[in-house]
This record gives sequence, C-alpha cells and structure tokens, in this order.
Amino acid sequence: MSEAINPKPIVGLHHVTAIASDPQRNLDFYTEILGLRFIKRTVNFDDPGTYHFYFGDDLGSSGTILTFFPWPHATRGSLGVGATSATAFSVPADSLSYWESRLLNAGIPAQRLAERFGAAVLGFADPDGMRIELIAHEDKTASHAPRNSDVPPEYAFHGFFGVTLCQAGFELTADVLEKMGFRRSGEEGNRYRFTADGGAFGSHVDVLVQTQLMHGRIGAGSVHHIAFRAPDDAAQRDWRDELRRLPLNVTPVLDRTYFHSIYFREPGGVLFEIATDPPGFSFDESLETLGESLKLPPWLEPERAAIEKVLPPISLHYQRSIDEGK
Repeated sequence: MSEAINPKPIVGLHHVTAIASDPQRNLDFYTEILGLRFIKRTVNFDDPGTYHFYFGDDLGSSGTILTFFPWPHATRGSLGVGATSATAFSVPADSLSYWESRLLNAGIPAQRLAERFGAAVLGFADPDGMRIELIAHEDKTASHAPRNSDVPPEYAFHGFFGVTLCQAGFELTADVLEKMGFRRSGEEGNRYRFTADGGAFGSHVDVLVQTQLMHGRIGAGSVHHIAFRAPDDAAQRDWRDELRRLPLNVTPVLDRTYFHSIYFREPGGVLFEIATDPPGFSFDESLETLGESLKLPPWLEPERAAIEKVLPPISLHYQRSIDEGK
C-alpha cells in the first residue's frame, strides 16, 4: 500500500477565469465600474493571438484575481449544469447601497437577491452576461484597495467570497470538495455550501442543484475554470498525487509564469485548477507598473512583433488621463 499523503490544506480560491468578447469593453467595466486593478496584460499561452487579462486588488493577491480571455466576436455562452453560474465577491457589510447606486447610475441593472445563509446579496451581470454577486460580509477585512480606482477604499471589493456551481446532483462533487478540505457548512433548499477553514478569500463553494437545466455552453459570459490555492510547488505536487487516487485525470504541472498549475474536471463537469501562490504578478514588472504593458513569457518573446500586430489595441483609463494631461 502506498504511503498516505497529507497535503497542506486548500484555503480557498486562487483565481477565476472567464471568457469575454470585446477586450476594451471588458477592461473598462472591471476597472472603471467595479474598481479593480488591471494587474496583468498578457496573452493566452495556448492561443497567443488572444489577450489574457488579470484583475484584482492592488497587489494581485491570491483570492482576488478575476481573469479573462477576451475573444472578439465570441458567441454568448449559456448557463446550465456542469458550469459555474455565479462568481461572488466579498464587500463591506454596509456597502451594498453604494454598489447598487453605482451600478444603476452606470446603466447596469442590479437587484437585491434573497438573503443567503444570513447575508445580503446584490446580483448583476457584466457586459457579456457573466453573473456577478456581491456578498455583504462582516468577517473580512479590506485587502489592498486599487490605487487608481475612484471607488472609495471603504467600499472596495475585499476579494472573492466564492463561486456557485450549477449541477445535476451534488454527491460526487461534494466528495471531491471534501477531499480538498472543504466542509459542508450549510444547506438552503437546493443550495449546498462547502467552506474551507482558515478565513482566506474565496473560501466558499456553493453547489446549486438544478436538474431541470440542460448542460451549459461555453462562450462569452461564461466561466472557463476556477482555480484553488496551493501555497507552494511541494503542496501542489502532493495534491496532484492525492487527487489521482480518487481517481481523477489530472494534468502534469504547467508553467503559467505567475503561478504553476494543474487541472482536472470534477465529476459534475466543472474544470478545476490548483495554482501556486508564487511566483506572483510582480515577477516580471514592478508593483507600481502592474498591467501597464504587454508581458510575454520567455518562449513567446521572439514572436512579440507578430503577436502585437494581431492583438487589438486597448487603453487603460488612468493611462489615458495621464497622457491627456501632458
């Protein structure tokens, strides 16, 4: 019998990656409306003619990072089973009125949803239809508010609260989540909550059982995958060995420059990733200049000119303000 493995606990989400259509519209919405910092502009390593955008808090902290592959003219995806149906951010408990007003004033329909596990919820969609929720949360302290945002720091997003997975059932998905260290912490109707201990951002995963729905279709406005945190490479290797025992079909470790990744599809159909906290987003540029220029991994640098030629032009709002003031 092989020796037992005891990986370091997974404390929550590392990032969530979704699909968008128009790159500039996506950039403007998440920086100018939601006040996140644009922490990295790079490309999809598997499709270098496509951007990969990263948004987060001022430092690009694990547990705050929402990323997008913006494919121009991408068709709209559809929600359904086997998909992540909502991505939730934790915000200060008294901030929902501020966010409701800010979104409505920007022409974005936002509505108060039914209270969930004792917490108030504000729901809305981004320009591609991706469902976002803001959870009023007493327990979290503010992370590093983005330096170039006009959102007052006392209302800024703290980080992820969690995600909702839409499933035809929950037992097999629950088995994987519990193996990963999430405990079943609540049940409301057809919603089952699993929570990681430790108090990190993104520590909640809800499984919403909706047997009447068809399978979701990937496209603009849909989540491509969700990534959980590993503190280092050794912990990630341990988790890979542990998950293969279930058994799950886990990829080899892949180098994503800013973190290392393994991927597997949980039994309900959602693509999971486990990503390392290091090296981090200041690996190839300073904290002060995060997101201001296109960064490529070393193996794509020889193709920079060709890549830059096919990528659509984009501009960051605070850079535009600086340039206009010169």
